[in-house]
Amino acid sequence: MSANSSLVNNLKKDFPASVMVFLVALPLCLGIALASGASAFSGIITGVIGGIVIGAISGSHVSVSGPAAGLTVVVLSSIESLGTFPAFLSALVLAGVLQMLMGLLKAGVLSNFFPSAVIRGMLAAIGIILILKQIPHALGYDFDYEGDFTFMETTEHNTFTDIVYAFLEPAPLAIFICIAALLTMTLWDNKLKNKLGALKVIPGALLAALVGVAINETAILVLKDFALEYEHLVKLPVDLFSAGGSDYFASPDFGAFSNPKVYMVAITIALIASLETLLSIEATDKLDPEMRLTPLNRELIAQGVGNTILGFVGGIPATAVIVRSSANILAGAASKMSTIIHGFLLLASVLLFAPLLNRIPLSSLAAILLVVGFKLASPAIFKHLLKQGKSQFIPFVVTILAIIFTDLLKGISIGLSVGILFMAFSNFKKAIEVSSHNHQVIIALKNNVTFLNKYHLRNALQKIPNGSVVVVDMRSASFIDHDIAEAIEQFLASASHRKLKIELKQTPGQKSNSRFKSLRSNYVIEANE
Repeated sequence: MSANSSLVNNLKKDFPASVMVFLVALPLCLGIALASGASAFSGIITGVIGGIVIGAISGSHVSVSGPAAGLTVVVLSSIESLGTFPAFLSALVLAGVLQMLMGLLKAGVLSNFFPSAVIRGMLAAIGIILILKQIPHALGYDFDYEGDFTFMETTEHNTFTDIVYAFLEPAPLAIFICIAALLTMTLWDNKLKNKLGALKVIPGALLAALVGVAINETAILVLKDFALEYEHLVKLPVDLFSAGGSDYFASPDFGAFSNPKVYMVAITIALIASLETLLSIEATDKLDPEMRLTPLNRELIAQGVGNTILGFVGGIPATAVIVRSSANILAGAASKMSTIIHGFLLLASVLLFAPLLNRIPLSSLAAILLVVGFKLASPAIFKHLLKQGKSQFIPFVVTILAIIFTDLLKGISIGLSVGILFMAFSNFKKAIEVSSHNHQVIIALKNNVTFLNKYHLRNALQKIPNGSVVVVDMRSASFIDHDIAEAIEQFLASASHRKLKIELKQTPGQKSNSRFKSLRSNYVIEANE
């Protein structure tokens, strides 16, 4: 297949996926920016640079970068701490430089230290949060910003109280539009699309948005009292080319570098943005149907370049983001062109189409996000992790609950801690086995035996009756740390007093050989095998 035909075939998948990502990204870019204390336009700029610049440099085929919900609190507090948005932009420029250095220093290796169960829990949690957060928008209760994924919201409500208020104050037309949008996507993607030839490149998400516009515009003409008003629609800036349009653009204040707080903000943003990117890339690679692996150090460099540019043009920090990446994958993206095209669509949205896009009801976009959320938190994922046993399922569930009731980074930290505990407990159980065979007590040390196993080993050794024949088999141990070796030394030293006959089984090159030479006695038999 020629390069041109391959590009054309990819574009048949990438363009519909880019439209889907654009419709998902549009409200999130606006909402995250406003929740961060920046202008809505800053969010669009970030989506544009995240798509076009970071998308072009990144080695990922399917991930999407843009403003991150996990950084809203950090950005908001940083702007307040530094006093002005231009001062914050100076810190963002420096944060981007630090991210590039992290990539050059190969810090991307950190991604490998997150257990798979925790990453899958993060994906499922975001799916559930998407569903919970979109229910109010589906009902026409649009008081919380799109992209606010924290449990405690800026409105002093929380995720669940917002749902309660939404049911108490529903907007009937918003509900109707959301249902119509869901039905449109379901029928188009599952029934009609493949029967219409060339028209199948039209994404169901675009039709869902158009259906929402058509219903609300009809209501404005026929049932004006039921029509959705300004607060229930997309809100893009429409006056970029007017006299006051320059107010949307900001540049860094490099005089702020004399303020030590700028450096602390830069380091904080660089670390958190890099961590969120690595987590998102790890999750995205697991969702990629072709199971392609992203070069992580290149990704950090790409993010650093993007954030440096964003600092110069008035954006907010970008990271690789799971919701948009998931939408991209679920829409069937074949290459990074989908990400790049979505960036150009965001740019066109503010330059050319803002008045038209401002007619899209948030409830129709909620329908799109509800579909993405359900696919991320599919019941099949829970069944799959349950079959893998408690050591996988419990960290998975803990991660989900922790993210839902706190935020992304705190939830991941809690899930990671539980995952490490389960790993340690599993090793604790398997590293030492005690059995009896032919009147012998056999203590078998396996794999890595560390101080975590010290209590279990000492307890087993103390329970051995005096006068017994004991076999301490260390041949399967790949590592025996100092605490374990010390406990065995103490046991060997007690052999004469307890009238024990002890056989040590070791491999000839095992490091622990030399530790026990001074403890040979009539009661100790060396069996090097």
